[in-house]
Amino acid sequence: MKEIIKTTSAPAPIGPYSQAVKAGNFLFVSGQVAINPESGELNLGNIEEETHQVMRNLKAVLLEAGLTFDHVVKSTIFLSDMGTFAQVNEVYGQYFTADFPARETVQVSVLPKNVNVEISVIAIVE
Repeated sequence: MKEIIKTTSAPAPIGPYSQAVKAGNFLFVSGQVAINPESGELNLGNIEEETHQVMRNLKAVLLEAGLTFDHVVKSTIFLSDMGTFAQVNEVYGQYFTADFPARETVQVSVLPKNVNVEISVIAIVE
């Protein structure tokens, strides 16, 4: 069985997918970009602001499922420019307290809506 997780505190999907799906003891959160859920507008001021918005969107989906970043066991970061890795990594690290999740970071040629960063996570449901 799977359970669809959705919240108005994160951007609505821009395609045929769910914000997150709970399956067994795992929550699979779709990649989030820097869309402000209140305005529907992209928050692309700079890479740090963009990453904070992405992380706030992830946090909102996790909270809707009753979880926090402490439950995240795996993340994937997609960057349009690996040259921004240090700035994205600095912001990303502020959302975790310890026992960091497994992760990969990859550079891609284009991301949805031409954003600079997209992050997806997998969390364990206790």
